[in-house]
Amino acid sequence: MRKHSHPHPRSAPARRVGQALALAGLVMLGACHQKEAAAPAPRPVVAVAVHADGSPVSASLPGEVQARYSTPLSFRIAGKIIERRVRLGDTVKIGEIVARLDPADAQKSAASAQAQLDAAQHSLVYAKQQLDRDQAQAHENLISAAQLEQTTNAYASALAQRDQAAQQAALQKNQLQYTDLPADHAGVITAEDAQTGQNVSAGQAVYNLAWSGDVDVVVDVPESTLAALALGQTAKVTMSALPGRTFSARVRELSPAADPQSRTYRANLTLLNPGPDVRLGMTADVALSSGTAASESSASYTLPSTALFHDGNDPAVWVVSGSDNMLELRRVQVTRYNERTVAITGGLKEGERVVLQGVHTVTAGEKVHPIAPLHPEDFAS
Repeated sequence: MRKHSHPHPRSAPARRVGQALALAGLVMLGACHQKEAAAPAPRPVVAVAVHADGSPVSASLPGEVQARYSTPLSFRIAGKIIERRVRLGDTVKIGEIVARLDPADAQKSAASAQAQLDAAQHSLVYAKQQLDRDQAQAHENLISAAQLEQTTNAYASALAQRDQAAQQAALQKNQLQYTDLPADHAGVITAEDAQTGQNVSAGQAVYNLAWSGDVDVVVDVPESTLAALALGQTAKVTMSALPGRTFSARVRELSPAADPQSRTYRANLTLLNPGPDVRLGMTADVALSSGTAASESSASYTLPSTALFHDGNDPAVWVVSGSDNMLELRRVQVTRYNERTVAITGGLKEGERVVLQGVHTVTAGEKVHPIAPLHPEDFAS
């Protein structure tokens, strides 16, 4: 006979105890998850309230020192260069010969033209003598009127041929002179475009000459700064090669259309009394001042460069707004970049708090805890 097994009389209470323990574990685990899901504490950020620095609203643009006039030097005829008398950077005087072509062909052409002129002159002398004789004979009725007319026509033809030969000889003489390349203005050689022994065509550049005299600073002005620029306006110019010195300049020319690639406007500013220390090619910084004092709507704020970042192509800063200390991305207008600071004239208001450090580690709408910098004097605005 088979024996039937019966459950242990204490197995049901044991299961109930296990279920209770499991339920308690789930409750404790849920409490842990609730603690983990709690909102994190606001991130501390270094921020400071901005105040207008009181300086005039201005824009700073990089530029380059260039001669007001710069022209290529080229021969007026084709030929082979046999001599170059100046080199890059040399100073030349007006009329100074800077290069020469092989004159052999031009000399032969000039000699041939002179020979033709001599022959035409001889023919003209003979035609004049014949005309004088025929006129005397016609006066005595010794020749017909038709013969006198033929002699007169022959003289007129000989005179025209002589004049044509004279012009051709003068032209060939000029061509011979064109084998020498003179500097048409005093200045400095800024480029060498052909070498000795090279065959060049008429008009092909051999040198580039920067005229002495007026010196310009050339800048490319963005659209945002164009309103601060006008013809005749003065500006302050500094150069990294001449520290501690400031030059005055006046806007001489402003392009009426933007460059299709850079979308900037080319402006030429003439330096006033530049002096011999100013050399072509020096980099310059042009400060354009609007002449208006800082105000609530148009004030200048100085911030450390660490506060600035870019939202796409536009400069921006983080502003701690409202009583809840939420971060707001604010696009700004930078008018001057200094060594450690930037000058901002658009996008900020008096007293707003701006994040100074860690601008690439925060996001818009994030709640933060602003703290003052350890050394406030280093971030004075």
